[in-house]
Amino acid sequence: QVNGCHGKMGKAVLEAAIAAGLNPVPVALCGPKDSGKILDFVGKLVELHGPADREFILSSTFEEYPNLIVVDYTVPEAVNDNAALYCKLGVPFVMGTTGGDRELLFKTVAESKNYAVISPQMGKQVVVAFLAAMEIMAEQFPGAFSGYNLQVTESHQSGKLDVSGTAKAVVSCFNKLGVSFDLEQVEKIRDRESQVEILGIPEEHLSGHAFHTYRLTSPDGTVSFEFQHNVCGRSIYAEGTVDAILFLTNKVKTKAEKRIYDMIDVLREGNMR
Repeated sequence: QVNGCHGKMGKAVLEAAIAAGLNPVPVALCGPKDSGKILDFVGKLVELHGPADREFILSSTFEEYPNLIVVDYTVPEAVNDNAALYCKLGVPFVMGTTGGDRELLFKTVAESKNYAVISPQMGKQVVVAFLAAMEIMAEQFPGAFSGYNLQVTESHQSGKLDVSGTAKAVVSCFNKLGVSFDLEQVEKIRDRESQVEILGIPEEHLSGHAFHTYRLTSPDGTVSFEFQHNVCGRSIYAEGTVDAILFLTNKVKTKAEKRIYDMIDVLREGNMR
């Protein structure tokens, strides 16, 4: 069940899941304005249900499909309420939505002992591997860039209001490496002119891209490091989400002791197709 499948990211995930041989249930949750719509995904019909009957719909769906995994690609404002519902009913879930109160999110899942994959970045291969490498560097070489100045630029489609979850995770690693930097300092680029003329983003991907640049400069300005990862389109995130579904399905089936995972766990276990 992909909640938010009426959105571009949710649609991409559902289509990738169907292509991978997974069977979507015929219902999904959404906001009030889309409630009642019936969407067609490669011949699979999905009826959308709004907040009014979401608990009944999810509960009855879980009863009918006991191996259900929920995928959440909704909106930041819904993250915590949705997670609370999944945990209340004991439905395992993959949280692809960024934002919300992340500390509360983890607390909710931990207290419920529900199974979940929660990651600021669902992208496969390069992006997840990059995050893993950053975390390892931060753990093994704390303070390595102490005193360095950091500039972070991220560009996404104009509809993305919050700071990139990837940028937040990478900045956290740089903080551990001794760099003083607040998320408010992240430069968010959302205007078409800058995206095309300065960053060189192809016009066909203005509605779906993720460009990130992190530049470190020594206090005297004589040494600099630059890290960059650019993604056009949504397929990398959709495929990674399908990997997370398969990974979580196995964890639930084997009754794994650990309950909360991220995409680095998926990567380490070799669960990338």
